[in-house]
Amino acid sequence: MKKNVWLLSFCQALMNSGNVLLVATSSLVGYHLAEDKALATLPLGLQFLGTMLTTIPASMFMKHVGRRAGFVVGTLLGLAGAALASWAIVHGSFFLFCAAALLFGAFNGFGTYYRFAAADVATDDYRPKAISYVMAGGVIAAVLGPNLANWTSGLLPAAEFAGSYLALAGLYAASLLVLLFLDIPRPGDHEAHDTGRPLREIATQGKFVVAALGAALGFGVMSLVMTATPLAMHAHAHPFRDTAFVIEWHVLGMFAPSFVTGHLIRRFGVLNIMLTGAVLNVLCVVVNLGGTELTHFWGALFLLGVGWNFLFVGGTTLLTETYRIEEKAKSQALNDFLVFTMVTISSLSAGALHYTLGWRAVNIGVLLPIALILGALLWLHSKQRHAARSKPRSVET
Repeated sequence: MKKNVWLLSFCQALMNSGNVLLVATSSLVGYHLAEDKALATLPLGLQFLGTMLTTIPASMFMKHVGRRAGFVVGTLLGLAGAALASWAIVHGSFFLFCAAALLFGAFNGFGTYYRFAAADVATDDYRPKAISYVMAGGVIAAVLGPNLANWTSGLLPAAEFAGSYLALAGLYAASLLVLLFLDIPRPGDHEAHDTGRPLREIATQGKFVVAALGAALGFGVMSLVMTATPLAMHAHAHPFRDTAFVIEWHVLGMFAPSFVTGHLIRRFGVLNIMLTGAVLNVLCVVVNLGGTELTHFWGALFLLGVGWNFLFVGGTTLLTETYRIEEKAKSQALNDFLVFTMVTISSLSAGALHYTLGWRAVNIGVLLPIALILGALLWLHSKQRHAARSKPRSVET
Protein backbone atom coordinates (compact mmCIF):
# COMPACT_ATOMS: atom_id res chain seq x y z
CA MET A 1 0.00 0.00 0.00
CA LYS A 2 2.68 2.50 1.04
CA LYS A 3 4.83 1.63 -1.98
CA ASN A 4 1.96 2.54 -4.29
CA VAL A 5 1.31 5.75 -2.38
CA TRP A 6 4.91 6.91 -2.77
CA LEU A 7 5.04 5.96 -6.45
CA LEU A 8 1.85 7.93 -7.01
CA SER A 9 3.38 10.80 -5.07
CA PHE A 10 6.36 10.83 -7.43
CA CYS A 11 4.06 10.76 -10.47
CA GLN A 12 2.16 13.66 -8.93
CA ALA A 13 5.47 15.50 -8.47
CA LEU A 14 6.40 15.08 -12.13
CA MET A 15 2.95 16.07 -13.35
CA ASN A 16 2.85 19.14 -11.13
CA SER A 17 6.38 20.15 -12.15
CA GLY A 18 5.11 20.22 -15.70
CA ASN A 19 2.00 22.13 -14.69
CA VAL A 20 4.06 24.74 -12.85
CA LEU A 21 6.24 25.14 -15.94
CA LEU A 22 3.05 25.62 -17.96
CA VAL A 23 1.66 28.20 -15.53
CA ALA A 24 4.93 30.15 -15.54
CA THR A 25 5.29 30.19 -19.33
CA SER A 26 1.96 29.54 -21.05
CA SER A 27 0.43 33.00 -20.73
CA LEU A 28 3.72 34.62 -21.78
CA VAL A 29 4.00 32.35 -24.84
CA GLY A 30 0.35 33.04 -25.61
CA TYR A 31 0.95 36.79 -25.30
CA HIS A 32 3.85 36.53 -27.77
CA LEU A 33 2.05 34.31 -30.31
CA ALA A 34 -1.49 35.74 -30.22
CA GLU A 35 -2.40 38.76 -32.35
CA ASP A 36 -5.10 39.70 -29.82
CA LYS A 37 -3.25 40.05 -26.51
CA ALA A 38 -6.49 39.51 -24.55
CA LEU A 39 -6.16 35.86 -25.63
CA ALA A 40 -2.86 35.44 -23.81
CA THR A 41 -4.31 33.03 -21.24
CA LEU A 42 -6.41 31.11 -23.78
CA PRO A 43 -3.88 28.23 -24.02
CA LEU A 44 -3.89 27.75 -20.25
CA GLY A 45 -7.68 27.94 -20.26
CA LEU A 46 -7.81 25.32 -23.01
CA GLN A 47 -5.52 23.13 -20.94
CA PHE A 48 -8.07 23.15 -18.15
CA LEU A 49 -10.85 22.65 -20.69
CA GLY A 50 -9.04 19.53 -21.88
CA THR A 51 -8.86 18.34 -18.28
CA MET A 52 -12.55 19.03 -17.74
CA LEU A 53 -13.54 17.10 -20.88
CA THR A 54 -11.29 14.17 -19.98
CA THR A 55 -12.18 13.66 -16.30
CA ILE A 56 -15.34 11.62 -16.89
CA PRO A 57 -14.10 9.36 -19.75
CA ALA A 58 -10.78 8.88 -17.92
CA SER A 59 -12.54 7.69 -14.77
CA MET A 60 -14.84 5.36 -16.71
CA PHE A 61 -11.89 4.03 -18.72
CA MET A 62 -9.91 3.23 -15.56
CA LYS A 63 -12.95 1.59 -14.00
CA HIS A 64 -12.67 -1.13 -16.64
CA VAL A 65 -8.94 -1.34 -17.46
CA GLY A 66 -7.36 -0.26 -14.15
CA ARG A 67 -5.44 2.73 -12.85
CA ARG A 68 -2.00 1.97 -14.30
CA ALA A 69 -3.22 1.49 -17.88
CA GLY A 70 -5.18 4.73 -17.64
CA PHE A 71 -2.23 6.68 -16.28
CA VAL A 72 0.01 5.36 -19.09
CA VAL A 73 -2.46 6.47 -21.77
CA GLY A 74 -2.72 9.90 -20.18
CA THR A 75 1.06 10.32 -20.00
CA LEU A 76 1.43 9.46 -23.69
CA LEU A 77 -1.03 12.27 -24.46
CA GLY A 78 1.15 14.62 -22.42
CA LEU A 79 4.25 13.60 -24.38
CA ALA A 80 2.46 14.33 -27.65
CA GLY A 81 1.46 17.74 -26.30
CA ALA A 82 5.02 18.64 -25.31
CA ALA A 83 6.34 17.79 -28.77
CA LEU A 84 3.57 19.77 -30.47
CA ALA A 85 4.06 22.81 -28.21
CA SER A 86 7.78 22.97 -29.00
CA TRP A 87 7.01 22.79 -32.71
CA ALA A 88 4.34 25.49 -32.39
CA ILE A 89 6.67 27.94 -30.61
CA VAL A 90 9.48 27.41 -33.12
CA HIS A 91 7.07 28.03 -36.02
CA GLY A 92 5.11 30.83 -34.34
CA SER A 93 1.72 29.07 -34.43
CA PHE A 94 -0.74 30.17 -31.77
CA PHE A 95 -3.29 27.64 -33.08
CA LEU A 96 -0.94 24.66 -32.66
CA PHE A 97 0.13 25.86 -29.23
CA CYS A 98 -3.55 25.89 -28.22
CA ALA A 99 -3.92 22.35 -29.60
CA ALA A 100 -0.94 21.26 -27.50
CA ALA A 101 -2.58 22.82 -24.46
CA LEU A 102 -5.62 20.58 -24.97
CA LEU A 103 -3.34 17.54 -24.94
CA PHE A 104 -1.74 18.72 -21.69
CA GLY A 105 -5.23 19.02 -20.27
CA ALA A 106 -6.13 15.49 -21.37
CA PHE A 107 -3.03 14.18 -19.57
CA ASN A 108 -4.05 16.04 -16.42
CA GLY A 109 -7.55 14.61 -16.77
CA PHE A 110 -6.00 11.20 -16.09
CA GLY A 111 -3.37 12.42 -13.64
CA THR A 112 -5.88 14.15 -11.40
CA TYR A 113 -6.86 10.64 -10.23
CA TYR A 114 -3.45 9.97 -8.65
CA ARG A 115 -4.85 11.15 -5.30
CA PHE A 116 -7.96 8.98 -5.63
CA ALA A 117 -5.84 5.97 -6.58
CA ALA A 118 -3.96 6.44 -3.30
CA ALA A 119 -7.24 6.72 -1.41
CA ASP A 120 -8.48 3.51 -3.06
CA VAL A 121 -5.54 1.42 -1.84
CA ALA A 122 -5.38 2.94 1.65
CA THR A 123 -7.11 1.78 4.82
CA ASP A 124 -9.76 4.06 6.31
CA ASP A 125 -7.37 5.23 9.00
CA TYR A 126 -4.52 5.93 6.58
CA ARG A 127 -6.64 7.52 3.80
CA PRO A 128 -6.26 11.23 4.76
CA LYS A 129 -2.49 10.75 5.02
CA ALA A 130 -2.34 8.84 1.72
CA ILE A 131 -4.11 11.68 -0.08
CA SER A 132 -1.85 14.23 1.59
CA TYR A 133 1.34 12.33 0.79
CA VAL A 134 0.43 12.10 -2.90
CA MET A 135 -0.30 15.83 -2.95
CA ALA A 136 3.01 16.42 -1.12
CA GLY A 137 4.77 15.29 -4.28
CA GLY A 138 4.10 18.80 -5.48
CA VAL A 139 6.88 20.07 -3.21
CA ILE A 140 9.35 18.85 -5.82
CA ALA A 141 7.31 20.77 -8.39
CA ALA A 142 7.67 23.97 -6.37
CA VAL A 143 11.41 23.92 -6.95
CA LEU A 144 11.73 22.01 -10.21
CA GLY A 145 8.90 23.55 -12.26
CA PRO A 146 9.70 27.30 -12.23
CA ASN A 147 13.45 26.78 -12.21
CA LEU A 148 13.25 24.36 -15.11
CA ALA A 149 11.23 26.97 -17.01
CA ASN A 150 13.82 29.63 -16.19
CA TRP A 151 16.87 27.46 -17.02
CA THR A 152 15.50 26.21 -20.34
CA SER A 153 13.63 29.31 -21.57
CA GLY A 154 16.59 30.31 -23.76
CA LEU A 155 17.71 26.83 -24.74
CA LEU A 156 16.69 27.60 -28.32
CA PRO A 157 17.68 31.28 -28.70
CA ALA A 158 15.52 31.87 -31.77
CA ALA A 159 12.37 30.59 -30.03
CA GLU A 160 12.03 31.58 -26.37
CA PHE A 161 10.48 28.85 -24.17
CA ALA A 162 10.60 26.18 -26.91
CA GLY A 163 13.35 24.48 -24.90
CA SER A 164 11.12 24.53 -21.83
CA TYR A 165 8.59 22.33 -23.59
CA LEU A 166 11.31 19.91 -24.70
CA ALA A 167 12.26 19.65 -21.01
CA LEU A 168 8.58 19.02 -20.26
CA ALA A 169 8.71 15.97 -22.54
CA GLY A 170 11.55 14.66 -20.38
CA LEU A 171 9.38 14.94 -17.26
CA TYR A 172 6.59 12.96 -18.90
CA ALA A 173 9.03 10.28 -20.08
CA ALA A 174 10.27 9.89 -16.49
CA SER A 175 6.66 9.51 -15.34
CA LEU A 176 6.18 6.60 -17.75
CA LEU A 177 9.14 4.82 -16.17
CA VAL A 178 7.72 5.27 -12.66
CA LEU A 179 4.35 3.85 -13.73
CA LEU A 180 6.02 0.56 -14.66
CA PHE A 181 6.51 -0.13 -10.93
CA LEU A 182 2.94 0.74 -9.89
CA ASP A 183 1.05 -2.32 -8.64
CA ILE A 184 -2.68 -1.62 -8.29
CA PRO A 185 -4.98 -4.59 -9.06
CA ARG A 186 -7.49 -4.17 -11.85
CA PRO A 187 -11.08 -3.62 -10.69
CA GLY A 188 -13.05 -6.75 -9.85
CA ASP A 189 -16.32 -7.66 -11.58
CA HIS A 190 -18.42 -6.11 -8.81
CA GLU A 191 -16.62 -2.78 -9.00
CA ALA A 192 -16.42 -2.76 -12.81
CA HIS A 193 -20.07 -3.59 -13.54
CA ASP A 194 -22.19 -2.66 -10.49
CA THR A 195 -23.36 0.96 -10.70
CA GLY A 196 -24.60 1.38 -7.11
CA ARG A 197 -26.96 4.22 -6.20
CA PRO A 198 -28.13 6.77 -8.78
CA LEU A 199 -25.63 9.60 -9.20
CA ARG A 200 -28.27 12.16 -8.27
CA GLU A 201 -28.73 10.50 -4.88
CA ILE A 202 -24.99 10.58 -4.24
CA ALA A 203 -24.50 14.15 -5.46
CA THR A 204 -27.33 15.63 -3.39
CA GLN A 205 -25.79 14.59 -0.08
CA GLY A 206 -24.76 17.58 2.01
CA LYS A 207 -21.20 16.30 2.35
CA PHE A 208 -20.85 15.78 -1.40
CA VAL A 209 -22.16 19.26 -2.18
CA VAL A 210 -19.81 20.96 0.28
CA ALA A 211 -16.83 18.82 -0.76
CA ALA A 212 -17.34 19.57 -4.45
CA LEU A 213 -18.11 23.24 -3.83
CA GLY A 214 -15.05 23.74 -1.66
CA ALA A 215 -12.72 22.00 -4.10
CA ALA A 216 -14.23 23.54 -7.26
CA LEU A 217 -14.54 27.14 -6.10
CA GLY A 218 -11.26 26.94 -4.18
CA PHE A 219 -9.47 25.67 -7.27
CA GLY A 220 -11.23 28.27 -9.43
CA VAL A 221 -10.13 31.14 -7.16
CA MET A 222 -6.58 29.82 -7.10
CA SER A 223 -6.50 29.39 -10.87
CA LEU A 224 -7.86 32.86 -11.62
CA VAL A 225 -5.40 34.68 -9.37
CA MET A 226 -2.46 32.43 -10.25
CA THR A 227 -3.05 32.69 -14.02
CA ALA A 228 -3.32 36.47 -13.91
CA THR A 229 -0.25 36.92 -11.68
CA PRO A 230 2.44 36.52 -14.41
CA LEU A 231 0.57 39.07 -16.53
CA ALA A 232 0.24 41.47 -13.58
CA MET A 233 3.93 41.15 -12.76
CA HIS A 234 4.85 41.70 -16.40
CA ALA A 235 2.62 44.80 -16.49
CA HIS A 236 4.41 46.17 -13.41
CA ALA A 237 7.86 45.61 -14.97
CA HIS A 238 8.93 42.61 -12.90
CA PRO A 239 11.48 40.42 -14.77
CA PHE A 240 10.65 36.76 -15.51
CA ARG A 241 13.05 35.52 -12.83
CA ASP A 242 10.86 37.30 -10.25
CA THR A 243 7.77 35.66 -11.73
CA ALA A 244 9.48 32.25 -11.50
CA PHE A 245 10.38 33.01 -7.87
CA VAL A 246 6.78 33.92 -6.99
CA ILE A 247 5.38 30.84 -8.75
CA GLU A 248 7.94 28.68 -6.94
CA TRP A 249 6.77 29.89 -3.54
CA HIS A 250 3.14 29.65 -4.59
CA VAL A 251 3.54 25.99 -5.52
CA LEU A 252 5.50 25.39 -2.33
CA GLY A 253 2.51 26.79 -0.44
CA MET A 254 0.22 24.52 -2.45
CA PHE A 255 2.00 21.28 -1.64
CA ALA A 256 4.40 21.58 1.32
CA PRO A 257 1.52 21.60 3.85
CA SER A 258 0.47 18.18 2.50
CA PHE A 259 3.02 16.54 4.80
CA VAL A 260 0.84 17.62 7.74
CA THR A 261 -2.60 18.31 6.23
CA GLY A 262 -3.77 14.73 6.74
CA HIS A 263 -2.67 14.85 10.38
CA LEU A 264 -4.39 18.23 10.86
CA ILE A 265 -7.60 16.88 9.35
CA ARG A 266 -7.59 13.91 11.74
CA ARG A 267 -6.91 16.16 14.74
CA PHE A 268 -9.08 19.21 14.05
CA GLY A 269 -11.65 17.88 11.58
CA VAL A 270 -11.92 18.28 7.84
CA LEU A 271 -14.37 21.21 7.96
CA ASN A 272 -12.16 23.27 10.27
CA ILE A 273 -9.18 22.79 7.95
CA MET A 274 -11.27 23.79 4.92
CA LEU A 275 -12.51 26.88 6.78
CA THR A 276 -8.92 27.83 7.48
CA GLY A 277 -8.16 27.49 3.77
CA ALA A 278 -10.98 29.87 2.84
CA VAL A 279 -9.74 32.45 5.36
CA LEU A 280 -6.24 32.23 3.88
CA ASN A 281 -7.76 33.02 0.46
CA VAL A 282 -9.26 36.18 1.90
CA LEU A 283 -5.85 37.17 3.28
CA CYS A 284 -4.35 36.61 -0.18
CA VAL A 285 -6.75 39.16 -1.66
CA VAL A 286 -5.96 41.65 1.11
CA VAL A 287 -2.22 41.40 0.40
CA ASN A 288 -2.69 41.71 -3.37
CA LEU A 289 -4.80 44.83 -2.93
CA GLY A 290 -2.10 46.28 -0.70
CA GLY A 291 0.44 46.85 -3.49
CA THR A 292 2.32 45.49 -6.50
CA GLU A 293 5.84 45.11 -5.14
CA LEU A 294 7.55 41.74 -5.35
CA THR A 295 6.82 41.10 -1.66
CA HIS A 296 3.08 41.59 -2.27
CA PHE A 297 2.97 39.08 -5.13
CA TRP A 298 5.14 36.65 -3.17
CA GLY A 299 3.16 36.82 0.09
CA ALA A 300 -0.24 36.71 -1.60
CA LEU A 301 0.58 33.75 -3.84
CA PHE A 302 2.04 31.80 -0.91
CA LEU A 303 -1.14 32.34 1.13
CA LEU A 304 -3.21 31.38 -1.92
CA GLY A 305 -1.26 28.13 -2.24
CA VAL A 306 -1.73 27.08 1.40
CA GLY A 307 -5.42 28.00 1.23
CA TRP A 308 -5.86 25.86 -1.90
CA ASN A 309 -4.12 22.93 -0.19
CA PHE A 310 -6.46 22.96 2.79
CA LEU A 311 -9.54 23.28 0.58
CA PHE A 312 -8.51 20.69 -2.01
CA VAL A 313 -7.11 18.00 0.28
CA GLY A 314 -9.98 18.62 2.68
CA GLY A 315 -12.55 18.45 -0.11
CA THR A 316 -11.06 15.23 -1.48
CA THR A 317 -11.08 13.66 1.99
CA LEU A 318 -14.68 14.72 2.61
CA LEU A 319 -15.72 13.37 -0.79
CA THR A 320 -14.40 9.87 -0.01
CA GLU A 321 -17.00 9.66 2.78
CA THR A 322 -19.91 9.98 0.33
CA TYR A 323 -19.69 6.91 -1.95
CA ARG A 324 -19.30 3.12 -1.93
CA ILE A 325 -16.55 1.28 -3.81
CA GLU A 326 -18.76 0.46 -6.81
CA GLU A 327 -19.81 4.16 -6.97
CA LYS A 328 -16.33 5.70 -6.81
CA ALA A 329 -15.72 6.05 -10.57
CA LYS A 330 -18.80 8.13 -11.32
CA SER A 331 -18.61 10.06 -8.03
CA GLN A 332 -14.97 11.01 -8.51
CA ALA A 333 -15.63 11.80 -12.16
CA LEU A 334 -18.49 14.17 -11.33
CA ASN A 335 -16.44 15.90 -8.65
CA ASP A 336 -13.42 16.47 -10.89
CA PHE A 337 -15.64 17.49 -13.81
CA LEU A 338 -17.13 20.21 -11.60
CA VAL A 339 -13.69 21.21 -10.31
CA PHE A 340 -12.15 21.61 -13.74
CA THR A 341 -15.24 23.25 -15.21
CA MET A 342 -14.68 26.00 -12.66
CA VAL A 343 -10.93 26.04 -13.29
CA THR A 344 -11.54 26.31 -17.05
CA ILE A 345 -13.87 29.26 -16.63
CA SER A 346 -11.38 30.97 -14.32
CA SER A 347 -8.41 30.42 -16.61
CA LEU A 348 -10.23 31.49 -19.76
CA SER A 349 -11.44 34.68 -18.09
CA ALA A 350 -8.21 35.59 -16.30
CA GLY A 351 -6.47 37.20 -19.28
CA ALA A 352 -9.55 39.09 -20.45
CA LEU A 353 -10.36 40.31 -16.93
CA HIS A 354 -6.81 41.49 -16.34
CA TYR A 355 -6.54 43.07 -19.79
CA THR A 356 -9.87 44.92 -19.62
CA LEU A 357 -10.46 45.60 -15.91
CA GLY A 358 -7.05 45.31 -14.29
CA TRP A 359 -5.35 43.44 -11.46
CA ARG A 360 -7.45 45.04 -8.72
CA ALA A 361 -10.71 43.86 -10.32
CA VAL A 362 -9.38 40.30 -10.57
CA ASN A 363 -8.81 40.22 -6.82
CA ILE A 364 -12.08 41.87 -5.84
CA GLY A 365 -13.92 39.46 -8.13
CA VAL A 366 -12.78 36.34 -6.26
CA LEU A 367 -14.28 37.50 -2.97
CA LEU A 368 -17.76 36.25 -3.98
CA PRO A 369 -16.78 32.58 -4.54
CA ILE A 370 -14.72 32.68 -1.33
CA ALA A 371 -17.82 33.88 0.52
CA LEU A 372 -19.83 31.00 -1.00
CA ILE A 373 -17.23 28.50 0.23
CA LEU A 374 -17.34 29.96 3.74
CA GLY A 375 -21.13 29.86 3.77
CA ALA A 376 -21.31 26.23 2.65
CA LEU A 377 -18.72 25.09 5.19
CA LEU A 378 -20.40 26.94 8.06
CA TRP A 379 -23.76 25.42 7.05
CA LEU A 380 -22.44 21.84 7.11
CA HIS A 381 -20.50 22.51 10.32
CA SER A 382 -23.67 23.77 12.00
CA LYS A 383 -25.68 20.83 10.66
CA GLN A 384 -23.18 18.30 12.02
CA ARG A 385 -23.01 20.00 15.43
CA HIS A 386 -26.80 19.97 15.63
CA ALA A 387 -26.87 16.26 14.74
CA ALA A 388 -24.23 15.51 17.39
CA ARG A 389 -26.20 17.38 20.07
CA SER A 390 -29.51 15.76 19.20
CA LYS A 391 -28.18 12.18 19.09
CA PRO A 392 -27.79 11.70 22.87
CA ARG A 393 -31.27 13.12 23.50
CA SER A 394 -32.82 10.69 20.99
CA VAL A 395 -31.06 7.80 22.75
CA GLU A 396 -32.46 8.88 26.14
CA THR A 397 -35.96 9.12 24.67
